[in-house]
Formats: sequence, C-alpha cells, structure tokens
Amino acid sequence: MGNSFGTLFRISSWGESHGGGIGVVVDGCPPQMDLSEADIQPFLDRRRPGQSKITTPRSEADQVEILSGTFEGKTLGTPIALLVRNKDARPQAYDEMKTKFRPSHADYTYQNKFGIRNHEGGGRSSARETIARVAAGAIAQKILASDKIQITTYVDRIHNIACPELSDIPSLSQVEQSPTRCPHAETAQKMEQCVLAAKKNGDSVGGTILCRVNSLPVGWGSPVFDRLEADLAKAMISLPATKGFEIGSGFEGTMLKGSQHNDLFENKDGKVRTKTNRSGGVQGGISNGEELFFRVAFKPTATVLQVQSTVDEKGESTDLIGRGRHDPCVLPRAVPIIEGMTALVLVDHKMRHHAQCESFNF
Repeated sequence: MGNSFGTLFRISSWGESHGGGIGVVVDGCPPQMDLSEADIQPFLDRRRPGQSKITTPRSEADQVEILSGTFEGKTLGTPIALLVRNKDARPQAYDEMKTKFRPSHADYTYQNKFGIRNHEGGGRSSARETIARVAAGAIAQKILASDKIQITTYVDRIHNIACPELSDIPSLSQVEQSPTRCPHAETAQKMEQCVLAAKKNGDSVGGTILCRVNSLPVGWGSPVFDRLEADLAKAMISLPATKGFEIGSGFEGTMLKGSQHNDLFENKDGKVRTKTNRSGGVQGGISNGEELFFRVAFKPTATVLQVQSTVDEKGESTDLIGRGRHDPCVLPRAVPIIEGMTALVLVDHKMRHHAQCESFNF
C-alpha cells in the first residue's frame, strides 16, 4: 500500500537504501515511442550522490537498466521495469540506529506501524527511493516533449538566502552552473557558503524550490478531487523532507484583497489570457494556459552530526549522533526529483483529459 502513484500513467516503486537496488514499474506508457537507457540516465545523473562538496559523498553511478517493456528500442505499451543497483552501501554505519530512534526520522513511526523496520539508511523511508521517481519521470518528460511543454526547476531559497524573482526562464545550463542549482550567480555563491558552513558545524539547512511549467495547454485537470494543483501537491508532499507546497501567489496572496488578487482576462492576439498570474496557471483545478508555477518547501536534513537526545525501542532515554553519509542540504539534488514528479502528474492529466474530452465525437 502507498507505493503506487498515478491513474492512467501509473508507477509503482520498490527497494531500500541499502538493499540490492531501487526499481520502478511504469504502466500506461504509449507504445512505439523510442526509449533507451540513454533517455533516462541524464536525469539520474543530476540526482545521484557525490556530485559536489555540498552533497553526500556516497559514491553511486546510479546506472539504470531497462528490464522490460521495450523491444528494439521502442516501447511496447506494456509495463516498463527499471532498475538501479546499489553499489556503495555501508550498512554498518547504522548499527547504533538498530535500537535507537533518530530524531525527526521515520524510525519510530515505521517500528510502531509495522513492528519491524530496516534501520540501514532508513530503508524504504530513505530519499534514495526517489531514484524510482526520477527514472519514471524521465519517461514522462519524453512524452511531454511532443507537446513542447517546458519544465524549469531551480532552488530559489536556502535557509535565509533567497534568489531574486527572475522574469526570464533560466536555461538548464544556467541552473546547472552552480552546485546549489540556483541560476542567479551571486545568490548561488552565498547559498553554497551557507551550506558549507552548516556542514562544517555538523548541521543542515532547508529552503524552497521553484518549479515553472510553460506551454501547458488549457484544460488539463479535473474537478473536484482531481484538481491539477491537488495532484501536484500530493506528488510534492509525498517526497522525503517536504514540509510545504504553494501554487501561484501562495501564502503571500492571503495578504491581498480580492480586487488586488484577481487575474483579469484580456484578448491577446486572438487568445484569452490573464493580465497577471497570481493563480499560478490553474483556475478551478484546470490549467488556463498561463505559466504553471509552484514552490515546494524542504526542511533541514534530519541527520546532523551532533549529539541529540532520543529514546530507544524500550522507551529509555539515550543519546545519538548522526552517522553515515548525508546531504547537509537536500535541495540541490531535489531539483530533478521535483521535475520528475511534475512530469508524472502532467502526463497522467494529459491522458485523462484526452480520454474524457477528445476521444468522442457527438
């Protein structure tokens, strides 16, 4: 339960942080689409550990293998199974966590719910599970490319250092020019120093990621429980370490009056457009053709290399210091994960829209 996502374009992920590997089954992919490992690997390369001095030093190539669902380089329309094997697992680093609960981790809740847990790297609750989402999301992004839909994602705040609002959409190379994945050079440098300072002190920092989607058609999304932003919110909040989701004006919009907040319509070059975009590209749960944009908030990494008080499985008080290899800030590596989950939601809604509104002629 809880390991599958999507309706018509559906994924099911499996695997643990220090097990044999991480995998995902993608069901609902259209047939006859060109697909190989080379289409997926670049997305995993952006997510993998060991990329820079501000990420975990765990050394994993994260090479993807396609096990099923393709033939002679094309999709069959049958389930696509993807596998990334774990190569650099060091479970001994977690021996002390076998009986002690790490603060703000899933140790206690998993133990309480299931009566058993994999303490090595957090097992299923580890962010390494997101390999599955990125791999599946790469397939979704290839499908969206036929609609020329552009997903641009970048870090816009780390701790108390915020990127200024960018009117132009940054290119992938601009996002990738800094290990922080912030496309504003001056801000990125400050962010990097902030993360390094936290790492030096055995601490961690959080922040927010901004996702911008352009060239999205009008009409994707469904009332009332399957609103586009509702499915995006579920997708994002399902990610490890997330603590908030806001679309369009978000919480800042609550400070405005209705007359200030409304997006007024206009006819622009024969198309209905809005003069402003405080709605964030979605109205009534349905895309309106404007830029879809939202932010996702990530907490500071829960594992810190400082002594903290906790309890063990017997409920007795004890101390624990974080061990193993961890990111002092999860945001840079979360960027491709946000992109992947966004693509999964959009492809699913594309299929649902076409199934209901474009498959019949009356």
